[in-house]
Amino acid sequence: MHLSKFLALTVGLRGVSAVVSDNIDGQAQDPLGGQAHASENKSRDRPLTHSLADIDHVILLMQENRAFDHYFGTMAGVRGFDDPNMNINPPLSPLSDNGGTMSHWYLNYDGSGSEMLSQCIDNVGPGWQGNRDAYNYGLNNMWAIAQSPHSIGYFKEKDLPTQWALAKNWIIADMYQSSIFSSTSPNRVFWASGSVNIPGSPQGPDKGGFPYIDNWETDGCKSDGSSCFPLKWKTAVEFYEDAGVDWMVYQDPKDNFDDNPWAWFEQFRASGPLRDKAAIGSSWDSFYNSLSDGSLPEISILVPGASLSEHAGAGLPIDGAGIQDKVARAVLNSPAYNRTALIISYDEGGGWYDHVPFYMSPRGTPGEWLEDPLDNTGYTFAGPGIRVPMYIISPWTRNGGVYTEHSDHTSQLQFIEKWQAAKGRNVVTDQMVPWRRQNMADLVSAFNFDKPDYSKPDLPTAPAYKGYGACGSRAGPTPPGYKGYNQKTAKRAAPSYHVEKGWKPVRGRLTEGRHLAMVMSDHALTHADRSKRSANVHATRAVENHEEPTQHWVINAEVIGGDDFTVMASGDGRHICHQGEMCGDRGNATVFTVGFEPGRGHTLWSKAKGQYMLIDERGEVGYSADASHWDMFSVSY
Repeated sequence: MHLSKFLALTVGLRGVSAVVSDNIDGQAQDPLGGQAHASENKSRDRPLTHSLADIDHVILLMQENRAFDHYFGTMAGVRGFDDPNMNINPPLSPLSDNGGTMSHWYLNYDGSGSEMLSQCIDNVGPGWQGNRDAYNYGLNNMWAIAQSPHSIGYFKEKDLPTQWALAKNWIIADMYQSSIFSSTSPNRVFWASGSVNIPGSPQGPDKGGFPYIDNWETDGCKSDGSSCFPLKWKTAVEFYEDAGVDWMVYQDPKDNFDDNPWAWFEQFRASGPLRDKAAIGSSWDSFYNSLSDGSLPEISILVPGASLSEHAGAGLPIDGAGIQDKVARAVLNSPAYNRTALIISYDEGGGWYDHVPFYMSPRGTPGEWLEDPLDNTGYTFAGPGIRVPMYIISPWTRNGGVYTEHSDHTSQLQFIEKWQAAKGRNVVTDQMVPWRRQNMADLVSAFNFDKPDYSKPDLPTAPAYKGYGACGSRAGPTPPGYKGYNQKTAKRAAPSYHVEKGWKPVRGRLTEGRHLAMVMSDHALTHADRSKRSANVHATRAVENHEEPTQHWVINAEVIGGDDFTVMASGDGRHICHQGEMCGDRGNATVFTVGFEPGRGHTLWSKAKGQYMLIDERGEVGYSADASHWDMFSVSY
């Protein structure tokens, strides 16, 4: 939400106050409170089906206002700062010593005790107009000017140990976008319903919004005619209610940071089950107790308060780590864990920079494009917007690596639809924007139901709670460009200096942005000998940590969002061509249709040969009419 609106808000339309509290233990309801104890859970004894039906509980926790690069750009094996498909806007300008030209920079680069300062950076402006000014019609190059120099700063693992541990030990999505390139409220409405009623959406002009693009919660429309309030279309939880699915929203009634989107819909104002279960909801203690006594609903939706939200200017990232750690440990230590999926995501980028161009619908797509109500950007897209973090904790995603499919908040709704269908229930919403259902993934490929892993890692202790009051007047570290660049400063601040070394297994349909090792039959696809470049693609013995550079490849999409790619040698510039030779002209490169089957791996179908590429048991590259599956690894070396 807009922080200024939050600070001014004392009582919302639904009678739920949103009061800042920097003392967790002193809140009327302790959001980190409650204990999870061992208890009986008969679902553990039910035979596994090795399908979505093995899940009994889905828990959704959405945090606030952080972009993917800002949190995870230096993580090994994700589409981060070592992206080989990175867009570059010519002409290039050198970094200057007067702040005129900057690159994204490590917030704690100077080693001068700035760790707390970087946690305290104030709100950088995530609204509809500020975001579009920074995006600069797709050039994506005005963040430091339209927002702030801090907006292109980023953290590392040592700054966010809890968030990184959860993402590393289970699975992280690196192509998950916010649903709309705007602020909190419209993104959470997308999360709750699958739409913000852009003209051409299923709802129509009499259902509110039309479009709902801002943090607006006053009855009536804004002066520009947009964001008409309250909203009146059917949300996903109403479909769950109709189908007899047990669900509940959990929040602190004295501080939900005005982040409960169901409170913005007219049908949740009236007394009844919808208001009781969503707009009012249940307490955090009730959530923890339900984990311990076996009464956890099928769907639990968690709404943290301000100080735990990670929203710049209200909640510190290290304090948000506290609620993530508390929830994750409660789930892990409960008997429900073996049948539970916990999805942690962030509603929007918060004004923080991310380098990946948006995957969006074609110009003119109904429910996606509109005339800017502010008359500043003309005919524009609503979303999907900037990449935001999302990771899934469950036995089926343990050590899963990276999930690479195009996805957004509607993907969580689609996942629940698929899961409930496996249980024999229909909860499919008719309110979702059609392009999202057709092009945003349903998350199912992030799971391996054939091989659940019930092991539990040793998680780091979450940092002690500090509260935003600990920041005082501190506004954040000084950007390096403001101190003057020199070789030492530039090296310490540059992303390439901080990207960790390592790899992750890949799940899901492939997308661009990674160096890949492709392994089959204990051999890896190879483009060169150690001593010289090879004329043909071949196979060599795979190495344990996938660090051999001659086994690294980059894929280039024929069309973003599709499954057809050419395959290029990392750092070489040559492609796999029609007869298996390595050639320098992409125009002669073989186009591969890349498939994925959960639990089995990826396939490479050569369109030129009409067969699947493989490595046979002798370690030789060949082709077959029958599909053979590759193990893909995203590598950072």
